[in-house]
Amino acid sequence: MSNDHGVGEISLRRARWSAPETAFWLIAVASIFLFSDRYLILTEMAWLGLFALSLDLILGYAGIVSLGHAAFFGVGAYAAGLLAVHGIVKEPVLALLVAGLAATVLGFVTSFLVIRGSELSQLMVTLGIALLLRELANKFSNITGGFDGLQGIVIDPILGLFSFDIFGKVGFIYCLAVLFVLFLLARVIVNSPFGLSLRAIRNNPLRAAAIGIPVNRRLIAIYTLSAFYAGIAGALFTQTTALASLDVFSFERSADLLLVVVIGGAGYLYGGLIGAVVFRILQDVFSSWTPQFWQFWIGLVLVLIVLLGRERMHRGVLWLPRLVMRRFTDARRGSAASGKAAP
Repeated sequence: MSNDHGVGEISLRRARWSAPETAFWLIAVASIFLFSDRYLILTEMAWLGLFALSLDLILGYAGIVSLGHAAFFGVGAYAAGLLAVHGIVKEPVLALLVAGLAATVLGFVTSFLVIRGSELSQLMVTLGIALLLRELANKFSNITGGFDGLQGIVIDPILGLFSFDIFGKVGFIYCLAVLFVLFLLARVIVNSPFGLSLRAIRNNPLRAAAIGIPVNRRLIAIYTLSAFYAGIAGALFTQTTALASLDVFSFERSADLLLVVVIGGAGYLYGGLIGAVVFRILQDVFSSWTPQFWQFWIGLVLVLIVLLGRERMHRGVLWLPRLVMRRFTDARRGSAASGKAAP
């Protein structure tokens, strides 16, 4: 009974909102007004953050390794594009859900292949699925547009009220709202008993099965949910850019996504969001310095993270601000003490 009470206390503590979490979303909302000339980059950060969140659900919480997560992103992107081109579903929010469901079906069907075997086999299977879908999209170019991509994608106003503008403001607010809603859902899931069982499976699947956790069903469920999130991210990409091409299935997209999660940290919901912001900022800065070799600098950052460790780099970055705050606090305490000592 005490063990159940302890687990409940841990889940409740993790479910509470902390000050840094609140500050993170307040900053995200404030960026709508503070960076009015950067809406396109902010929009990319939003859907990339959701895409990274989808990978973190299986990598950080269930221990499933994927090198072909772009498969679900691409299915969601093409589904949203085809729905818009042929006028099947014109309402963007409804089309977003339909695109996510299309990726969900693919995730459920392929999950039975992915959960079998070791991490190496998971890498190969997921990569093979993404490459297979890319070749199928190229084969049926009469539907997908092939290398030229889908033509004539026109997205209707959101809920019939908010039209996508050329500056990207509506697109960013739309992506940010979807990201926040799905983040709340993911937060509830990972802090629930289902999420705790996923951590147990990640740490020791044999022990988890021995205590009665249905390992395969749990892995299938979280993999399917991850596919839904990735499909939504792909649909957001198409709806905000009016673009869907073979690039959405590319290996580079899956590799960049894995890099985003590594930068931000796996097993922590904010890791994918922070990683997306950092990755996009680094990409923008390095490409402005050396347009041809920005990937070299991104790789160097990854090497530093691996060699030094994320926590050590975090302490190094915060060393100066903490020193200033400590000196300021000490000065205030000293002045308060001298004021009390004075007659």
